[in-house]
Amino acid sequence: MSATQALARFCASLEGTTLPERVRLKVRDLLLDHLAVALGGAYLPSSEAAHQLLALMGVLQPAGTGPHISGNRATLLGRGERAEASWAALFNGIAAHGLEMDDVENRSSLHPGVAVFPAALALAEELAAPIEDFYAAIVAGYELTLRLGAALNPASAYARGFHPTALCATFGATAASARLLGLAAEQTAQALGIAGSMAAGSLAYLENGAWTKRLHPGWSAHAGIIAARLAASGFRGPEEIFCGRYGFLHAYSDASQAGELQPPTGPEDFAILRVSLKPYACCRYMHGPLDCLLAIRRQHAPDPRHIRRVRCGVLSAGRGLVADPIETKRQPSNVVDAQFSMPFGAAVALVTGQAGLSVFNETWLWHPEIRDLMQRVDCESDPELDRHYPAEWRATASVEMDDGQVFQASVRYPLGDPENPLSGEQLAARFHELAAATIKEASRREALIAHIRQLDRLAHFAWSNLL
Repeated sequence: MSATQALARFCASLEGTTLPERVRLKVRDLLLDHLAVALGGAYLPSSEAAHQLLALMGVLQPAGTGPHISGNRATLLGRGERAEASWAALFNGIAAHGLEMDDVENRSSLHPGVAVFPAALALAEELAAPIEDFYAAIVAGYELTLRLGAALNPASAYARGFHPTALCATFGATAASARLLGLAAEQTAQALGIAGSMAAGSLAYLENGAWTKRLHPGWSAHAGIIAARLAASGFRGPEEIFCGRYGFLHAYSDASQAGELQPPTGPEDFAILRVSLKPYACCRYMHGPLDCLLAIRRQHAPDPRHIRRVRCGVLSAGRGLVADPIETKRQPSNVVDAQFSMPFGAAVALVTGQAGLSVFNETWLWHPEIRDLMQRVDCESDPELDRHYPAEWRATASVEMDDGQVFQASVRYPLGDPENPLSGEQLAARFHELAAATIKEASRREALIAHIRQLDRLAHFAWSNLL
């Protein structure tokens, strides 16, 4: 049995009722996290542009109107309007990635939820799917995405200029969609084969603050639904899309590891359990050094005016994203640039003691104290840090003062990793912070949190059941 066939069989046979409770709990936490970032990003300028596109195409309907296929159309989160599932998924994926705070996983170095959830939420709502099928779809999508990402070898994909989320999450969204549509294993394999011609994503977004990174998961979610529906209609794709002569791994990696393409072997082997949540509004490769610098600030309170040099120990795999070229990273010209600038992150953390949405904005971007301190931030690579990558994203940082004092810190597991998780209270606080952009009343946000935590009480998935 080929890798594609084995994973397709796993996804098609997955049952929500047999999932370990630890996995089901993880799905609920990740759903709460995803809704936070999707609601928080619904009115960003990039989301406004996507919304305008859907309006011009005439695919939007007011809330609560219009049947489609066997159920309602799907909801644009934070907006209330509805659209056919693939178009709703496009918008929701773009919105959810705009804050740069969606979930991430170390070994694959990608964001699984931001494509899997938009596809599954939209299709489950449209089909009024049983809640157990929703659970199964999410797990199928995460497992496919994360195992494919590990097999791709993220460092190799980055070196070739590809964004692993855009590449791998297209297949994850397809797997989730295929499970909700009830496709058999052979049809699921066909859907994955079709998705192989839709998976793409360039790192060129790093050049000038482009919004295309936000498009990547939205397009993956959209493509996943289309690929699954094409397969359901009898459209055929290549049978071995992952490891074939012209397959995915050959096309996008110089150092792939096909052995990673194995379904879970037991209740503790689900890759979804390894997913991290992001406390800071920036690239995950910045989080470890930020943890260190925030710890230094809490313990020593260094005066930014008397800091001679800040050194951040970053992983080599992430240097091109957050540290190189250092002259450019010290001069971010927009918020997107700042989200991928270790010098900005370091400076704003040391000055404000924060690294969330409240400081990754235009006000702090142009603050004179931040602009000045950025020029004194260096980024260094360390073979000892790289030796543990990608299983562990270790980091170091030091702050040297004018009087010669040097404050140092290191971290093995950045905040949000499964080994250093956010608490339930922190998750709820994060949800309130982000979702307040579109759900103004705290009581409604509290009710939504309660509904997500009691997801098992629903017989069928519907967004209206959560409000």
